[in-house]
Amino acid sequence: MSKSPPLAWYDQLPVGEAGVDEAGRGCLAGPVVAAAVMLHPGQQIIGLNDSKQLKPAERAALAEIIKRQATAWAIAEASVEEIGKLNILQASLLAMRRAVESLPLKPELLLIDGNRFAPMLGYAHVCHIKGDGRFASIAAASILAKTARDARMAELATLYPMYGWERHFGYPTKAHRAAIAQHGPSPWHRPGFKLL
Repeated sequence: MSKSPPLAWYDQLPVGEAGVDEAGRGCLAGPVVAAAVMLHPGQQIIGLNDSKQLKPAERAALAEIIKRQATAWAIAEASVEEIGKLNILQASLLAMRRAVESLPLKPELLLIDGNRFAPMLGYAHVCHIKGDGRFASIAAASILAKTARDARMAELATLYPMYGWERHFGYPTKAHRAAIAQHGPSPWHRPGFKLL
């Protein structure tokens, strides 16, 4: 497991804060997935970090801990069809709103990873660039979003094994583009994206 960030990283934030993040925005295939997580103020989860800084096994273990220990959490997605209709940015924001709306508790404040968010009536929010490396609740959301999306793509890989989604999860790798060139796009490839 990765070492925990310094204690100062876990700010004593208000009860009701929710971290929100998405995964899969840069992929060529599959839905975009978002998560919202509410942690107890000052709660420490050993090893918690930006999901991109963690190994798959570390993310998987932390995802289970987050689900057990968080005050509340939710995962939501926007479909390939919605990505094609709205564009990837708007679909990502839609998935994030759905995750927030799916929380069993209403947060007082949303901490958003990145610099864009569509305001939600009745919710205060603050955007933080690279917030998944600065705030525990955003890091937790990044882990849940990433592990949920990876699991979804691995599941889809059993239906479309020729693309290797269980290895690259739909990201634009050379192997993925080569598979698209050989087999053509699947129904899960995103319309309007430069696939080749």
